[in-house]
Amino acid sequence: MIKFIIKHTIKNYDDTENKDVREKYGILGGIMGAVCNVLLFIIKLFIGIAVNSIAIMSDAFNNLSDMGSCFVAIIGTKMANRRPDREHPFGHGRIEYISSLIVSFIIMMVGFELLKTSADKIVHPEELSLNPIMIIILVLSLFIKFYMYLSYKYIGKAINSTIMHANARDSINDIISTGMVILATVIGYFLPFNIDGYVGVLVAIYIMYSGFNIAKDTIDLLLGMPPSPELIGKLADEVTSSPEICGIHDLIVHDYGPGRVFASVHAEVPDDSDFVHVHEVIDSIERRVLSSMGIQLVIHMDPISVNDERVDSLKKLILDTALEIEDSCDIHDFRITDGNECINVIFDIVICEKYSPAEREKIVAELKKRISEKDSRLNLVVTIDEVYT
Repeated sequence: MIKFIIKHTIKNYDDTENKDVREKYGILGGIMGAVCNVLLFIIKLFIGIAVNSIAIMSDAFNNLSDMGSCFVAIIGTKMANRRPDREHPFGHGRIEYISSLIVSFIIMMVGFELLKTSADKIVHPEELSLNPIMIIILVLSLFIKFYMYLSYKYIGKAINSTIMHANARDSINDIISTGMVILATVIGYFLPFNIDGYVGVLVAIYIMYSGFNIAKDTIDLLLGMPPSPELIGKLADEVTSSPEICGIHDLIVHDYGPGRVFASVHAEVPDDSDFVHVHEVIDSIERRVLSSMGIQLVIHMDPISVNDERVDSLKKLILDTALEIEDSCDIHDFRITDGNECINVIFDIVICEKYSPAEREKIVAELKKRISEKDSRLNLVVTIDEVYT
């Protein structure tokens, strides 16, 4: 159904890399969600009042908060598509992440209010009246939420939208909470005591928990997360596909929102290369990555010695020794400045992020000690490098 609607309402719907098409997807998802949630709110509120159930009314107001989330999604999608300007040269794509954060706060706020109301219902319980027709209507409402989940999931995957993924997760949460409410309403009718308020508390806590998880995931995106292994592999393949490039290191990816990804990498090239030619090759790689992956890539050229037995043997000696101390170590930017009594060996070392700065310093100190014992002329000049992937 959602594919049919998209096909007949969005021009060039299959061109999801186009920012205008992406915006239309987001607006369509927001409008569809708002309409469905208003319908569910009215239905559940009416049933909750009719059967005097705070749990059902809590679920109704949860749908009302979802409607607010849909409007946030619409506004956020439109604002995220704004062109870069002088104050925001990297664009406005992260507004979509901020919108997801607002959605999570709305969900948690509604959950907290419902928690207070449900607690009051425990203290002052009221008798429930069970109406089979209304229960059947509630069961049918689950299918509406499931359709919304499938739609949000499809749109979120199509345009890589965090806010659509957040709404999809919230729809699953609604299905679970509504199912709990229905089950509790039916069971509670036959019990000698009222469990309506207790179920309302559970639903409220579940709503707040889902909002917290959405907030956590969104804050992770805003703070900066490592790129996926798939993206790392694809970028590495693109850069090293040219025979002039021997290897890469220090790959850093900056995500400024969907469609606004920047990256930098150090490319190792033989130090006897024709650097004018290598520069042309690097320019070509940057253009190819932008065209095929939509990523603004900046490549730094690192000349390295190749086919130099002495340099290679020293590098192997130091790397093998480092791996004896910590098997996750790696080294790069390796070079030497020669001398008779002192040979400066200069390189960067990458040490697993599980170690604290002090522990990394101890590993480097141990490496220097062991190398000095093997050859006292070797003076290691080491820079501890960070890992961003």
